[in-house]
Amino acid sequence: MTTKNAAKAIQIVADGHIWGAESAFLALSGFDVDLRILESSEITSTAVKDADVLLTRSGTKVNQGLLHGSRVHFAGTATIGDDHYDKAWLDAQGIKWATAAGSSTESVLEYMLAVLFELQARQLVDLSKVTLGIIGAGRIGGQLALICKVLGITVLINDPPRQRQEGHEGFVSLETILVKADVLSFHTPLIRDASDTTYHLMNAAAFAAFKGVGIINAARGECVDNTALLDWLNQRVDRFTVLDCWENEPKINQTLLAHSQCVIASPHIAGHSLDGKAANTQYVYDALCHYLEIKPVWNMNAILPEIERGSEQVPSNWQDMHVLSKKLYDIDQDAEALKAYGQVSENALAKGFVNLRRHYPIRRSWVKQSNFFMDVFKAEHGSFL
Repeated sequence: MTTKNAAKAIQIVADGHIWGAESAFLALSGFDVDLRILESSEITSTAVKDADVLLTRSGTKVNQGLLHGSRVHFAGTATIGDDHYDKAWLDAQGIKWATAAGSSTESVLEYMLAVLFELQARQLVDLSKVTLGIIGAGRIGGQLALICKVLGITVLINDPPRQRQEGHEGFVSLETILVKADVLSFHTPLIRDASDTTYHLMNAAAFAAFKGVGIINAARGECVDNTALLDWLNQRVDRFTVLDCWENEPKINQTLLAHSQCVIASPHIAGHSLDGKAANTQYVYDALCHYLEIKPVWNMNAILPEIERGSEQVPSNWQDMHVLSKKLYDIDQDAEALKAYGQVSENALAKGFVNLRRHYPIRRSWVKQSNFFMDVFKAEHGSFL
């Protein structure tokens, strides 16, 4: 017989690529944790049958096929996206689920600034004159719009759900943004079957209507029809694309990857700064503690390596910002690493895509390293240029 104060037994199955999983999920007050850390390929219906909690990343489809007949009553994904979760089925079964939505915002914003500064340096855009169309103005797109305002970059915003809630001021229709924007940047969730569907939001018809020259996708791969994108690029040599998110990952379109006008290609790592991955874990850990009605005791900052903020010359122009951002994060290295797979077999490319994600080098927060970018990220108005 157990005593009143005996720890409760709980079995947790966790993806081995959740940063700090062992440190975090063994720290559950009042629970005797049996933590089983597996590769995503090992997370099967058999492996989770006796688990109480399942913790995943985007490579695991969490649905009836995986969880039917299991003991799982809480599932959490250490990612900002949730389209790999069958949320309707989970809700119908009374299985609580959680995501790390919002945890990687800063990391993705850093990626986006690195992209914009790199495009400026390559003379593909003039940031002082370009109109950036932001499609999806939630946590990431909304903050990107504010940062662009601080930096003096003109933006247009398309976000139908926010427009319905907040009114028309500050928003434009998809039809308008396709005509007036020079570059489109996607920051939407993947929605397949609702009135605000984003699956193939940028399809052949949208490309035909688009008057600009650039497409950036750091949202979900299926928001942009990659076949239509390839056709669009082939029509004019002055067009370009930047892709961090691809259709059919990791079996991405090899012709698109190898295309000379796919100027920056990365393996879905925009949110993969070390600080972003740590925040992914923190969000899911906190959600699990809330579900278990216990006080969180684990904090990512206790095990993250410290960063010394270095001295820096305050940037006064786009070139200075590019130089500073490249010191903090050299986006070319990510692009070159993925582009190297442009001529290998389809299977080798898929394996390489996964390998680059799983063994991504350490990349730290700009805000923790740079006084200038800390000010940019925290500012709400005004302009630096």
